[in-house]
Amino acid sequence: MEYKIEVNNQEEIYDIGKVAKQAAGSVLLKIKNTVILAAVSRDDTQVDGNFVPLTVQYVEKTYAAGRFPGGYVKRETKPGDFETLTSRIIDRSLRPLFPDGYAYPTQLSVFVLSCDPEVDLQVAALNAASAALYLSDIPVNKNVAGVRVGFIDGKYKINPTNSELKNSSLDLYVAGTKEELLMIEMRSIPTQNAAQIPVAAIEPMLDPALAESFISEQSINEFDEDAILKAIDEAQVAITNATTAYETVFAPLKKDDANLEYKESLANDSIYAYIDEFYASEVRDAISQMAKSERATELNKIIETIMKDDVAIKEEWSKELVSAVMSEYKKKVVRQMIVEDGIRADGRGLRDVRPISIETNILPNAHGSCLFTRGQTQALGVITLGSDKDAQMYEVLTEKGSITDTFMVNYNFPGFSVGEASPLRAPGRRELGHGNLAKRALEPILEMNRLQTIRLVSEILESNGSSSQATICAGALALKAAGVEVKKLVAGIAMGLVFEGDKHAVLTDIMGLEDHDGDMDFKVAGTRDGITALQMDIKLGGISREVLKEALYQAKEGRDHILGIMEEAEKEIVINNDVLPKLELFSIDPSKIVDIIGQGGKVIRELIEKFEVSIDLERDKGEVKIAGENKTKVEAAKSQIMEIVNKPSFNGRGGKGGGRPPRREEKPLPKFIEGEIIEGKVARIVDFGAFIALPGGIDGLLHVSKIADHRVDKVSDYLEVDQAVKVKILKQDGKKIELALEK
Repeated sequence: MEYKIEVNNQEEIYDIGKVAKQAAGSVLLKIKNTVILAAVSRDDTQVDGNFVPLTVQYVEKTYAAGRFPGGYVKRETKPGDFETLTSRIIDRSLRPLFPDGYAYPTQLSVFVLSCDPEVDLQVAALNAASAALYLSDIPVNKNVAGVRVGFIDGKYKINPTNSELKNSSLDLYVAGTKEELLMIEMRSIPTQNAAQIPVAAIEPMLDPALAESFISEQSINEFDEDAILKAIDEAQVAITNATTAYETVFAPLKKDDANLEYKESLANDSIYAYIDEFYASEVRDAISQMAKSERATELNKIIETIMKDDVAIKEEWSKELVSAVMSEYKKKVVRQMIVEDGIRADGRGLRDVRPISIETNILPNAHGSCLFTRGQTQALGVITLGSDKDAQMYEVLTEKGSITDTFMVNYNFPGFSVGEASPLRAPGRRELGHGNLAKRALEPILEMNRLQTIRLVSEILESNGSSSQATICAGALALKAAGVEVKKLVAGIAMGLVFEGDKHAVLTDIMGLEDHDGDMDFKVAGTRDGITALQMDIKLGGISREVLKEALYQAKEGRDHILGIMEEAEKEIVINNDVLPKLELFSIDPSKIVDIIGQGGKVIRELIEKFEVSIDLERDKGEVKIAGENKTKVEAAKSQIMEIVNKPSFNGRGGKGGGRPPRREEKPLPKFIEGEIIEGKVARIVDFGAFIALPGGIDGLLHVSKIADHRVDKVSDYLEVDQAVKVKILKQDGKKIELALEK
């Protein structure tokens, strides 16, 4: 039966009891033309450990968009990054709802069966998964809702369409129940008012003396702490509205809870009191060991000693029970030290950041590198620069054709970073999630119209707390060390929160122990002017907005401290110019392309061999792209090409001809009035805009930033050659005329 729920700017239609009826719970969710199936099932036998054995798999079926799977094998195989990250979002949002002691293997499958390009699949997937879980016989008695918040035209927008999100400067995803928030992810989206175009890219028919570059006005769009809190408030209201509506519809349809057994907590007051009486100082000394492996070793020694005591032997305490009680005792000691004494396990105060050391370009043959060490967390960030041919291509259901990614972040976490003898494996969900967080933090500070493809690899060499934030710091300086144009430095910091009774403590720069034993951890990355990315896994039940505000502002204080150290390290950077590749992109008269190629390709082959470069030519646009490993040789190749194209041609076709060149008759330039709206015709489309033929036989430049109010990726999506358009005259300087598209 279908149930319609209109909430948060969209109509959700849940079809219940129609498909997958043998699962513990299932739904079909329809939003516009998107259809998602969510089904949950569980085993009847518990696992041995005391944890929630939940597996979430979000799968996009390519038939949902009328496509064949890409690649050689024409069926869905390995999940893509978006599928993996969405699975992780669903898992992090639903896992806290399971009751204590639940240990039955549980599988939650979410399939996208039909895809509407305007529907947010992550919001829809979580809502469908939550409904299937709530309707099942698994004892989860709360509904979860996911909402996305954008900031468009100065206003917050709940659940913007995918098209609207492209015009937003904020992307905030929040999941929660009626009473509490469970998960937050945020990124800022840079916007562009104008892009910087090289002088040589201006219309080649213009007088070179008049050609000027356009000044870049890209905005990073950092959000300050109050703006983030306001957006979270908007999300909380939307989540409360949604979950209230879900509860009204789904509560009468929910299956009775299954009769399940739960694992008992391995707690023992006698053992706890025994440890507190005879081993309190030893436990405190073990806690002070900063490294996870060292701390675990010391605690295990204490457990072995207890097992040999007469009391343990007489009482027949099992090692498993003593270990469990020791874990709880250790957690209690850590929390009491923090809240009561204001002292942390490593002796720091609550606001103290661990010592930081930074070295740049320690790898001679890498394009850029930075070794960032904070306490016992160490990240080696390495930059590789390439051309557009090196970009990562991938497909998403909501977009037509392939997407090209020119900024990649790969995060690696080998076992030796935490002292474990584990084999190297392909990156898992955690590695992909940390890399994605670092990418979201750093991407806003890069030029949007850069010519380079950039790959950042973060090798975690040591880890004791928030290696993802160390990746952000190392990555920002590695970009600088590779000579990449970076508008501002970005730093990341991990924060923690501990509650004991009516007291609380906010922790700056948490280490692994505090992450494990704390009540909330969140990661904040940004510049001195605001936040570019944020990730929280929290429960706000009982946590006031004032405490959250306190935590965010304390994070700003810690972030500014780290940025100060990074700014000093930036001054010491020596760029590896000898190994940096060079890329030149410029435009010429399209009729001159044939001169560069030469008869039978002779000229271009000689250029490639002589200067050891690659040369790509775009005949229609008149674009020339030169790439090479040696900056001097690339510049020399460009210089020789300019000599070729500037040679006079006497036959009007760019080839060799006889006779005297014809005398050109000078015509007076037409004069236009700034602000005047006139009709023209699209003469030529280039990457950075279009040239518009105007009355009087002169062309004006319609730059890409003046075509629409939002970022335009492909000019050809908006204009086509010979199309009649109305344009406004912005500026005329000799032959150079700047235009804006009149809407």
